[in-house]
Order: sequence, then C-alpha cells, then structure tokens
Amino acid sequence: MMYGVLLVIHLLAAIAFIGTLFFEVFIWHAARRPLAQGVKDAADPAIAKRSRQVLHGVVLVLYSAGIALAWQHRGALSQPLSNSFGLLLSLKILLALSIIGHYLWLAYWLKSGRLTPDRACWLRRSILGHMVLIVVLAKAMFYWQF
Repeated sequence: MMYGVLLVIHLLAAIAFIGTLFFEVFIWHAARRPLAQGVKDAADPAIAKRSRQVLHGVVLVLYSAGIALAWQHRGALSQPLSNSFGLLLSLKILLALSIIGHYLWLAYWLKSGRLTPDRACWLRRSILGHMVLIVVLAKAMFYWQF
C-alpha cells in the first residue's frame, strides 16, 4: 500500500518537474522572441522566480519519494548488473544525481555572476533531456519487472 502511494507521489512530482521544464524550454523560450525587450525584462525574472518557488518543493518531494522507492529495491541495487531491473534503476539514480550536479553548477554560476542566458538555456535543456531519459528508463523497468 505505502509503495503504491510513494509511486503515485513520485510520478506526480516527476510530471510537475518535467512539465515546468517543458514549458520553459519549448513554450516560453519561443513565445518570448517577438515580445518587446521591456516585456521580456519584466516577464523573465517573474517566471524564473515562480518556477524556483514551485520547483524547490516539487524536487524535494520527487527526490524524497524516489529515495524511498529505491530503498525498497536495495537488493537489486547491491548487484545492478545481475538483472535488468537493477541496471535500469542504477542508471536512473545516476541520471538523478547528474541533475543535482546541474543544479550545483547553476548555483555556482549564479553566485559567481557567470550565468548567461545561453548557459541557463543549455542547463534547462540538459536537465529536461536527463528527465526524459529517466522516464524512458522507468517505463523499461516496469516492462521488465513483470
């Protein structure tokens, strides 16, 4: 019962996280092009601020539920090459850790004043790509579990 609840929470948080990144990468990035510079200058920080407010909680829930779910499969993680489920789960965890690395990189660039619009765009796209791979791996795990 608890496993199912964690799975649904993890799934919903992943949808929120990916949806936010999808909006930023594919919708907002293109929609802002024809806007006047003053509108862009006002909208960009407002969207970034709201995105951070939402994503901090979403990421906390996503990673907490993910850790709790992975703990349920710690046996498969102890020998990840012994079965496809353990291998796929290990790859998901590595990608999730890489996303944390991206956010640490972002924090460094923000703190040092070296975050450029191109770097921010690259980070968003890279994180979205990582998340899409994680979703594909999760689907593959479900397929091979049965």
